Formats: sequence, C-alpha cells, structure tokens
Amino acid sequence: MNWFKRIFGKEPLEEKKKVEVKKANIDFAEFNYPTKIILAWIKALEGHKDLEKFLYDNGYEEIFFLNQAINLKQEARDWLLANGYPHLMAFVNAAEGNESAQHWLQVHGFEFLYHAAMAVDGEEASFKWLNLHTDEFIFGLIKTIKNVKDKIEFNHNDMYSFGKDL
Repeated sequence: MNWFKRIFGKEPLEEKKKVEVKKANIDFAEFNYPTKIILAWIKALEGHKDLEKFLYDNGYEEIFFLNQAINLKQEARDWLLANGYPHLMAFVNAAEGNESAQHWLQVHGFEFLYHAAMAVDGEEASFKWLNLHTDEFIFGLIKTIKNVKDKIEFNHNDMYSFGKDL
C-alpha cells in the first residue's frame, strides 16, 4: 500500500474504528423547577418578554439562555456550555437531530432530556414516554419547544422567509 501513501499522504483505513464515548467527569446543574416557573417558561418561549426578564432576574438564567439557544442564538449556546449546563445544550442539539448529542444524553443518564429532545425532533415514541413519565406542565413545555422549533424550521424552508429566524 505504499503507492496509496505516496498519492494521498496517508495509509488507507483498514476498518472503521468504533468511537467509544466515555462518561464526562462534570457536575451538572439540576433540572427541577416549580410549576409556576414552568408556566412562566412556556409563556417566555411564546414571546412574553416580561416573563423572560423575570426568569433572568430571579435566578433562572439557564432557562433564559436555553430559550435563546432554542432560538438559535450562538451566545446563549456558549453561555450554557460555559456555566455548567452542557446537558441543556446537548438537549438543544439533540432536538435539532444531532445524533451525537442524542447519544451523549443517553450515556450520561439524561433519560428525560433524551426523550424530550426526541419528541421535539418528532419522535412519536418519545412523546408517549413523556406522557407516561411527566406531568401535564412538562408535557406542555415540550410541546411548546416543538412548536418553536417547527416555526424556525418552517421559516428556514419557506421561500418567502428563507433563512429567517423567529
């Protein structure tokens, strides 16, 4: 195989190497919120700016930045990673169809976030799982996130608003 190396500068791959994902040694921030915060979160996702500011000003910065990340704001995505919320960023990426992020959530034991992301991405089985394992407020939150992501995708594919974010 010396001719291959001379032409392409490297040895051919004998076989595809299997990538092994090891569990990260990271302390993750909690994902437990009172019902009134979840309801405020839903309204903030729907565009209620006063509730968005309320969440930011009252110790729920991660929700504020998660909403921004859902709406494709790169600064918010960077903030989540830098401030102890890689699991929330993995949720956003997984909801956008990123298989590596989906796998990462499973490896790290984020079953709820995995199913939430898969439901946002349109997986019916995950919606059924959420219906069985969460309350109506969390289920409503996930449906709202799905609606927001669907609107973004529609705008990106619509010829009259091509590439326009919400």
